[in-house]
Amino acid sequence: MALPVKDQLRYWGLAAAVFVAVLYLLGDVLLPFVIGGAIAYFVDPVADRLERWGLSRAAATAVITIASVLLFVLMVLMVVPALITQMIDLINVLPQLFQDLRTFVSTHFPSVLDRESNAHQMIASVIETLKSRSGDLLQTLAGSVGSAINVVLLLVIVPVVSVYLLLDWDRMIARIDQLLPLDHAPVIRRLAGEIDAVLASFVRGMGTVCLILGTYYAVALMIVGLQFGLVVGLIAGLVTFIPYLGALIGGALAIGLALFQFWGDWLSIGLVAAIFALGQVVEGNLLTPKLVGSSVGLHPVWLLLALSVFGALFGFVGMLIAVPVAAALGVLARFGTGQYLGSRLYRGLTVQDDD
Repeated sequence: MALPVKDQLRYWGLAAAVFVAVLYLLGDVLLPFVIGGAIAYFVDPVADRLERWGLSRAAATAVITIASVLLFVLMVLMVVPALITQMIDLINVLPQLFQDLRTFVSTHFPSVLDRESNAHQMIASVIETLKSRSGDLLQTLAGSVGSAINVVLLLVIVPVVSVYLLLDWDRMIARIDQLLPLDHAPVIRRLAGEIDAVLASFVRGMGTVCLILGTYYAVALMIVGLQFGLVVGLIAGLVTFIPYLGALIGGALAIGLALFQFWGDWLSIGLVAAIFALGQVVEGNLLTPKLVGSSVGLHPVWLLLALSVFGALFGFVGMLIAVPVAAALGVLARFGTGQYLGSRLYRGLTVQDDD
């Protein structure tokens, strides 16, 4: 005999409360394990594909691990030094950029620098606010980064956790499936399949889109000759998962730098703008439909809300789990809506009489 609904709600509510409490209290400790689990989930289809080609699970895990190590070493040797150099150069050149901006504004928009003008007073107010808050902001960032990311743990524990989880992923999922409540197992399996489909489409698909677009932006901007093109491409690629935001942020940054570097060379400035326009066309018409699909069900506003709420509550770990939790809540919301549309609360007595 199944437990009454009231008791089931009590037990599941208690389990959810314990999960939230553990996540809140042990967020920093769980960070390497969350990242390792995310990596294992991300590459599990690759391991399954290698198994279908005749490799054992251990051999498939070894192949993926060796390939990942080689890729990591290649990035460290080729990409990371150039990226760090460009970021340092960008920080060093910022004062000169601001001076050039002031000269440009004083030449073309002298009223902005007039101390009596509203525009000048507004800009001065914004600058003073930023100055007053910059110290607190840097201190907060330094403290949060220092407490959330331990470099040693990330470099040592994350690879070990991801390898072990990838090796035992199928057995772990099968064991969890055996522990499902028998009365609810079919529904839970169906919902879990839908959540997995959403995550596979969004996380793996959008991750691939971000990687492709970030590489495209960085390479294209460096070919055009834009300074700091690698940094701009990285930034644009990282935020591509939010529609249009990657192109807006990266495009504004790239065009702003191009105006200072190529002022008067309108062809080069136009090429920088065309690079981001072409990237948006390719993403919207080719990459996102092919790699992500149109039925993911994660609205950008819902995604931003989840990132903000979980980041505020649980810090960096909360931001990592925000996407899967948002996907799960979206699937559960659609399931609940379907149950409601078939219930007497929605249908009422009138529909029953008509039937």
